[in-house]
Amino acid sequence: MSLVVDVRNVTWKREDKIVLQNMNWQVDSGEHWAILGLNGSGKTTLLNMITGYIWPTEGQVSVLGHEYGTVDLRELRKSIGWVSSSLQERLHMNDRTQHVVLSGKHATIGLYDKPDDGDLERAQSLMKQLGVSHLYDRHYHSCSQGEKQKVLIARALMASPKLLILDEPCNGLDVFSREQLLSSIQNLVAQPDAPNLIYVTHHIEEIIPAFTKALLVRSGQIYRSGPTQEVLTGPYLTDFFQAPVEVEWRYDRAWLRVVS
Repeated sequence: MSLVVDVRNVTWKREDKIVLQNMNWQVDSGEHWAILGLNGSGKTTLLNMITGYIWPTEGQVSVLGHEYGTVDLRELRKSIGWVSSSLQERLHMNDRTQHVVLSGKHATIGLYDKPDDGDLERAQSLMKQLGVSHLYDRHYHSCSQGEKQKVLIARALMASPKLLILDEPCNGLDVFSREQLLSSIQNLVAQPDAPNLIYVTHHIEEIIPAFTKALLVRSGQIYRSGPTQEVLTGPYLTDFFQAPVEVEWRYDRAWLRVVS
């Protein structure tokens, strides 16, 4: 398997409105991508397409070497981790943090099977890896927003996915919690068994060095894709946002300033 995600000539219409148009995008094994776009640009629709929750009006989607329409999506989704704000809203707030992590093994909301010793060890290891081992046996609802996001990432990793999608995980975080979460993600990518990551955001400063490829999505179309430092430039982003901006690179991250 060389292509983790293969989106070819994809268009999606809702009623008479074109939401995605003629999208072509490939993610190679071992690559980590950031998807950047403003609200309403089509980012979440593209994610729903990749995870098989909506179907292309035209075109073809293959994930982890399996073409949609020829594979049992329920089985394939076990190899795809997805962290989003909508998932956080569905969880049982009184669950213990380790139970939230353990529920990721079978992608359930709540823990319904008694975990074995191996599962418990893996949950503890993942929580330690993401810097939240101190939250063990705490009620999920008592955690901060940043802590909840790290617990959800640990949950997504419980089933050893080959692809992990992080959909705007820094929403609602203060600058310190954001940097702590981004540091955990950078450390995750450094692990030898790390999955391929897709990170979705509308803030370029969240695009850490781990994400060496970037995809710019505007009005349901791909504006540009390629190596992050070649894509996140002042001229490209000025045209992309249709507003004058400047980009400064510091510590291998791009920082944007709106030019008045």
